[in-house]
Amino acid sequence: MENSYDASLSGQDLLTDFEVDLQLASAGKRFANYLIDLVVFYLVTVLLFALYYVMVTPQEYAASTNSIDSLTDRLVSMLMYGIISGIVEGLFKGKSLGKLITGTRAVNTDGTNISFKTALLRGLSRIVPFEPFSALGGPSNPWHDKWTNTYVIDEKLSTRK
Repeated sequence: MENSYDASLSGQDLLTDFEVDLQLASAGKRFANYLIDLVVFYLVTVLLFALYYVMVTPQEYAASTNSIDSLTDRLVSMLMYGIISGIVEGLFKGKSLGKLITGTRAVNTDGTNISFKTALLRGLSRIVPFEPFSALGGPSNPWHDKWTNTYVIDEKLSTRK
């Protein structure tokens, strides 16, 4: 029987010799991700609100809307957006619907997939006031990437682990 072992590979560690070339997603793709994900969030919120409205009586609905002021409503919406963004990226290994459409993915700075914890921290970082403005400029490196040591890469242009 012939030995198929290649002697030229005997001194190499195939797991550590893998070359990583990460190409950051363009600011345009990042903005498209943000818009798509925001629209999806609002659509889901409207659907959940409509479901809630159908399930409660008009008196219960009136009582619930009178007890919430606009500041509380804003804070709850921001928190929901952050949590939902984090959960989606965590479940889909760094992808959201926007990232799926644009061919991008959130990864650790070494090119490995982000953990669920990192994805949740990325999502919660998004609720910081004025955080979306931190993505302006080039290269786009918003606070939620800096604080979690992550990048959003263009999958077609990148080679990663």
